[in-house]
Amino acid sequence: MIKIKFPQGFPARGGFRRVCESARLPGVLCFWIADLRSLFVLLVLFLSACSAEINVSDEPPYRAITDTKKFMNWILDPSADVIWGASGWILTAEGEQDLTPTTQEGWDAVRNAAATIAESGNLLMMPGHAMEGDDWLEISQGLTATAELLIDAAERKDSEAIFNLGGTLYNVCVSCHQLYVLPEATQ
Repeated sequence: MIKIKFPQGFPARGGFRRVCESARLPGVLCFWIADLRSLFVLLVLFLSACSAEINVSDEPPYRAITDTKKFMNWILDPSADVIWGASGWILTAEGEQDLTPTTQEGWDAVRNAAATIAESGNLLMMPGHAMEGDDWLEISQGLTATAELLIDAAERKDSEAIFNLGGTLYNVCVSCHQLYVLPEATQ
């Protein structure tokens, strides 16, 4: 049980009203002052309820929905394919075909794919996808850093930067595959 001690002479509800009337204060103000004691009691009760112990789980509030292999195949690889498909040239019998986006929609697709790759690098460092060792973290951070540069290049519609950063992205992917995918395939 909570006991609240008010200062000596703290008037009861009626006492406030008499003070207000004698000071010729407006009636609305008198009513508000009369309820101050009730408000104080409610405030103390509210604050004591807030101090109750809350159990918080050590588990993060998120969980991986896909395993890492599906994550790569369903999310990361398709986004990387957008980047690689939007840069460079194809030589055909008819001549050279430039793969650079020609519309705002095309540039937006490149930017969006780069943003997906950037966030994928972050997700790969989280429980559910993170692997042991500093190499995994370094590669994941490299993926995010490269993708951030790709976002900027797409915003600037810089096809040469997209082409060069596409090569950097490829190298980041290959370094991961050499350390984590190929060893699994040989086992």
